[in-house]
Amino acid sequence: MAAPVSHRKIIHIDMDAFYASVEQRDYPEYRGKPLVVGGLPEGRGGVVATASYEARKFGIRSAMPAKKALQLCPHAIFVRPRFQVYKEVSQHIREIFSRYTDLIEPLSLDEAYLDVTNDKLNIGSAIEIAQQIKQAIQDELQLTASAGVSINKFVAKIASDINKPNGLKFIGPSSIEAFMESLPVEKFHGVGKVTAQKMKNMGLHTGADLKKLTEDELVKHFGKAGRFYYQIVRGIDNRPVQPHRETKSMGAEDTFAYDLTEPDEMHAELDKIAQTVTDRLARYLLKGRTVTLKIKYSDFRQITRNQSFPYPVGDFETLTQTARQLLAATGLDDVRIRLLGISVSNFGEPATKPKNQGPAEQLKLF
Repeated sequence: MAAPVSHRKIIHIDMDAFYASVEQRDYPEYRGKPLVVGGLPEGRGGVVATASYEARKFGIRSAMPAKKALQLCPHAIFVRPRFQVYKEVSQHIREIFSRYTDLIEPLSLDEAYLDVTNDKLNIGSAIEIAQQIKQAIQDELQLTASAGVSINKFVAKIASDINKPNGLKFIGPSSIEAFMESLPVEKFHGVGKVTAQKMKNMGLHTGADLKKLTEDELVKHFGKAGRFYYQIVRGIDNRPVQPHRETKSMGAEDTFAYDLTEPDEMHAELDKIAQTVTDRLARYLLKGRTVTLKIKYSDFRQITRNQSFPYPVGDFETLTQTARQLLAATGLDDVRIRLLGISVSNFGEPATKPKNQGPAEQLKLF
């Protein structure tokens, strides 16, 4: 029988600067230096996958264009990611988790939720289990992880970020509501930059401010996400840890500070989004047969268009060229676009790409 939601023991483990830490572990010459893993600054549309803590001191962050990272830190070291190595390390970390529970929900190669309400070793204490996991990762892989412990996934995830790097934070049931009330809105997972700014423009700066609004008011201003905000600001998150969650699609989107009206602007933004999706697919070693373009116009009308391939794709050139052609087919005269997104789906067993076929030569738009 499953434990009551209020009695769950949830741990969120998040590796510290994972890719960069693996590179610094394997290559001593990178240690103590600002290291950026991702696209190279001289490449087309390269973005930062992750940065060492030495690089973060200069303001370098994940998903930042590599060229901007170089401007912030001209002496930074840029290296291409080695995703196969990261995957092998991730599998070892997953094996460590499985010593304590089978209820493991990986979010990516470097983070996961664990439900240790009934742990395999009968330790009983989620804090003790988190400490043991962190120590095992340190001893066996020479890497550090941060952990958050609470009674639900949302609070545990926020907790894991509080004492980084190599941190451990417990937020117990009696302190959850006060903690959520004091939390700045931009710290709520699921609240992006645009939404956070909208909240601040409404005078909503903290969880306590959000809590003053009714559920209907939040839904009116933020759509279906308003129901989620209403729950989590009260520390309520009934989502179970899902050990067999299957990735159906992977993508990225961006809402712009101003409406795009020129094709060149749209193409530039699609290139950035395509690069982000390419990096995410590579991180999970995924390719898919369907590429989908999402468009939201200034009047909030939203459409999607997709293109399917006879073989799995995931490279930058195919994604950006497909997205551009799908966009062109919608008509670009007198339009104002506030959001663009690209996603890849229809993952399956790899198929061989036909020889001598360029990335977009065979596109046939619906």
